[in-house]
Amino acid sequence: MNQEQMDIKTPEYVSLQFQVAGLGSRAAAFIIDLLLLTIVNILIILIVLLIMNGTSPLPFFMFENTIPLAIMIIVLFIINGGYFFAFEFFSGGRTIGKKLIGIRVIQENGHSITLLSSFIRNLIRIIDSLPIAYFLGIIMIFFHSKHKRLGDIVAGTIVVHERKVKRKKKLSAIEKEIQNRGISKDDFIIDDWTLKSIGNKDWKLVSTYASRFTQLSLEERNQLTKQIADILFPKIGLEVAGKNEADLENTLLVLYLILRDEWEFEM
Repeated sequence: MNQEQMDIKTPEYVSLQFQVAGLGSRAAAFIIDLLLLTIVNILIILIVLLIMNGTSPLPFFMFENTIPLAIMIIVLFIINGGYFFAFEFFSGGRTIGKKLIGIRVIQENGHSITLLSSFIRNLIRIIDSLPIAYFLGIIMIFFHSKHKRLGDIVAGTIVVHERKVKRKKKLSAIEKEIQNRGISKDDFIIDDWTLKSIGNKDWKLVSTYASRFTQLSLEERNQLTKQIADILFPKIGLEVAGKNEADLENTLLVLYLILRDEWEFEM
């Protein structure tokens, strides 16, 4: 089936447009992930067998001490069972395969995938893999209007192509201010776990700050900057003390750029 455009209306009444990922791109991402897991599994098995063979002249199936084998099986189970769950939640809905193909998992409301959604969709992966080689999942993705497998339906998620942000040539007032200051979102890095701790209320606070930034008097701006910095800096591990007004402003504007990519979907 051809890739389709999908419009999503968020709880904040923002209309978002995505290109739904079809069977081909999802299969390609899954094959890459499967190959990576296979390599990791083989390496772990070889390492364990080499260690065990180094301590005993017997073949591995004749070892009296099977504890290393039991530990290896548990480790392999955790890696293979938790790979998709962990990457999709901690990496913004992207496994390594999805990153390379350019697709990601999001919630149906357009927000990033939650811990519960990631757990559910990957738990249902067991059913989608039935009866063999993900046959049920392939059939569901191919025939479903939004290319969903059973795990996506139950978890309320959807797989889409990475949005490409197209900026208008005419910059807004805050974009001009940011450009004039020579700052960018690469000026400091926020890890995915810290980013998850910043909620919609925090984004609205930063967004409002950015929208009013150029309209405030210097005194009002300094006061607002200090208030918002006191609220948000502890959440991202930054100290307010020791920073002057310009440093605080620049940091908040960089934070605005980072959160805009996370919360404000544009095409």
